Amino acid sequence: MDGLRQRFERFLEQKNFATEVLSALEAKTGVDKRYWAAGATTLLSLYLLFGYGASLLCSLIGFVYPAYASIKAIESPSKDDDTVWLTYWVVYSLFGLAEFFSDLLLSWFPFYYAGKCAFLLFCMIPGPWNGAHMLYHRIIRPLFLKHHQAVDSVVRDLSGRALDAASGITREAKVSVTLLQKDK
Repeated sequence: MDGLRQRFERFLEQKNFATEVLSALEAKTGVDKRYWAAGATTLLSLYLLFGYGASLLCSLIGFVYPAYASIKAIESPSKDDDTVWLTYWVVYSLFGLAEFFSDLLLSWFPFYYAGKCAFLLFCMIPGPWNGAHMLYHRIIRPLFLKHHQAVDSVVRDLSGRALDAASGITREAKVSVTLLQKDK
């Protein structure tokens, strides 16, 4: 428990948008920013458990910060942070695909959105316990390495068919335009 408290204290000492808002609230009200942060976390958790629009809030949590961090990673000279966020987006995409097919059933379970939000936060955690990194290296990468040649073959075949269809449609459109121009 002390480790969690220490991480919480270190987070509050960092310079970012959230801590600046908390510091401004502390300066205006005289209430310690730790209490503001704990209160905001509690309200957010209760809203995820019982509030209307928990789906939207959970989606925002899973998208807004990672998008911001991804832009910062792109603009940084280091490529290690790019890999971290690309891994997150791969896991996020596969989770979204799985959720698409199961959401109608799962959304009826109590605390589904709290669990989903916890999963997305787990995937964002920096360091060795990063959920996206663990899921990618333990599940997604082995499956990808096993099946990527078959998937590449199917994609090549489908893209060839799509190009053939597009060129056929273009050819037919040119013929139709030529016939229409002759009729005038």
